Amino acid sequence: MSADGRDPGAAAPFDWNRAEPAPGERPPPPGGQLSPPGGQLSPPGSGGLRPPRGGLQPPPGGLVADAGGAARAEGEAWLPFDRGARPVEVLDETLRDGIQGVSIVNPPRARKIELLHAMASVGVDVVNLGMPATGPRQFDDACLLAREIVASRLPLGLTAAARTLAADVDEVARVAERTGAPIMVYAFIGSSPIRHFVEGWGPDFLARSVDEAGRAAAAAGLPFCLVAEDATRSPPDMLRTLFRAAVDAGAARLCLCDTTGHVTPPGVEALVAFARRELGALGATGIELDWHGHNDRGLGLAAALWAVASGVERVHATALGVGERTGNTCLELLVDNLGRLGARPPVPRARLAAYCAAASRALAWPVAADHPIAGALSRRG
Repeated sequence: MSADGRDPGAAAPFDWNRAEPAPGERPPPPGGQLSPPGGQLSPPGSGGLRPPRGGLQPPPGGLVADAGGAARAEGEAWLPFDRGARPVEVLDETLRDGIQGVSIVNPPRARKIELLHAMASVGVDVVNLGMPATGPRQFDDACLLAREIVASRLPLGLTAAARTLAADVDEVARVAERTGAPIMVYAFIGSSPIRHFVEGWGPDFLARSVDEAGRAAAAAGLPFCLVAEDATRSPPDMLRTLFRAAVDAGAARLCLCDTTGHVTPPGVEALVAFARRELGALGATGIELDWHGHNDRGLGLAAALWAVASGVERVHATALGVGERTGNTCLELLVDNLGRLGARPPVPRARLAAYCAAASRALAWPVAADHPIAGALSRRG
């Protein structure tokens, strides 16, 4: 026991990589049938989905081209990336989570504006303006970016980050009031046992915090997303508590976070299926899901693609994959792959390379020579 009577054993994380969705619980894509037809979970350790036995299976004879022009090999798992009328959305976290990396420069304002326009050019749907409550510069920059998006009529939705504190949410509301821009509050709280042990938090505290943030957002007329930090290492009962509190607080979205880059693709599938089931049990099927991942195990892109295949409506990423520790999911690679897989309209690689160049200038972060899209070696090929 610790000096204050807390049991360190209670801090042991849950491992969603070892969980599996219930039989037949493969989450459907928005508005859709369960897919792929005949698809099923493979035995543990075998790499996820077995190729389906019908429907979307590639025809015999080698390769088949998809809507984005990519080719898949016969026998390759045929994941349900086709989103139909509504492509999966991409949220650019570069100017919030991305610049939290200790080696990343907080860009000059002119560079931030340049990067906003580059985001729009590659089809980014939503941008995180930052965390206004962290200081005067962050507040002023969020206002500047919001005004630029409105004045230039950039096709970008706006979000801003906050802790699940009314004071933080109020700062987002001040940005919205000053700029006349609609902003969704992305309010985060740690959901894993490790954080709860360190902070001395219990379920009642978590529920009160979520309620406080939701009420503050509602009072300001702003939509609200609950961000469950470290959800991939959080036990089901704790996530149920958070989901229920979010629903009661009027959340429009839930964000499942792989904060430490821990999860493998089968763990993504299990967690998304669990979240869908729990929201269904709460009568909250209209709440949409986000995926936010990091790259500590080198699985950030794979996990994000699997989250899309599992049916999340919005996925987060950063330019050049910048961020804390080993970074976040790489946005340009995510957009490129989603275009090839038919989950979003394809974006020309030249435009993605220009986005990378704008990010490199803004963040003072070099583009690696072997970067698959913007690197010097890839351009030679």
